[in-house]
Amino acid sequence: MKFIVAPEIFDLFPAACFGVVVAKGFPQGDQPAVADKLAASLAAAGANFPDGVKSHPYIAAWRDAFTKLGLNPNKFASSVEALHTRAFKTGHIPSINSVVDLGNAVSLKHILPIGAHDIGRMAGDIHLRLSRPGDIFTPFGSPAAEEVPPGEIVYADGLEVRTRRWVWRQGDKAKIEADSRDIFFPIDGFADLNKNAVLAARDELTAAAASLGCKTETFFLDKNNPTADWSD
Repeated sequence: MKFIVAPEIFDLFPAACFGVVVAKGFPQGDQPAVADKLAASLAAAGANFPDGVKSHPYIAAWRDAFTKLGLNPNKFASSVEALHTRAFKTGHIPSINSVVDLGNAVSLKHILPIGAHDIGRMAGDIHLRLSRPGDIFTPFGSPAAEEVPPGEIVYADGLEVRTRRWVWRQGDKAKIEADSRDIFFPIDGFADLNKNAVLAARDELTAAAASLGCKTETFFLDKNNPTADWSD
């Protein structure tokens, strides 16, 4: 299976870069080590934003990217901004399951958007590309799919869009269930701003997954290396 970043993404954002963790055999049920990691990240999160969440350079970069794409970042907040705003304002985010909680813990620590996709629910390879006529997306909790207008940056497999507006919102087909075992974690960043953070987040997530007994593979993608290929 492959993760492929299309050339048009780098045409728009030449500095885009991606850490990737593939973790197979994720244990089911509550994992105390993950709960502790999330609690530690939440406890430390507020110190990262002395001037508020939006002013942090890693958050501002996504606001600028969304603005370039014609999106109002106040209406369409990136996933990393939404997560940190909630943590900053309330000191709490809900526990979903150990896979999502681990991604959130690392996202909070490194201030990067981190997705989590169930490989077992994917159809074919996964791409980061511009949406095309005929693309569909199933909103979270919805029984019906909706059409996606052409020209959005999307994560998509062979059947449908899994994440709209790049790192805005994952859909129902991308969600992690109680029986999800093999996980694709993309970590999105910009090489001229936070490449080291992307690599650090990738390596921390890999180590945490391995400590839970997962078989892991890691990758780094940029305009010179736009494809990750892992064993099925």
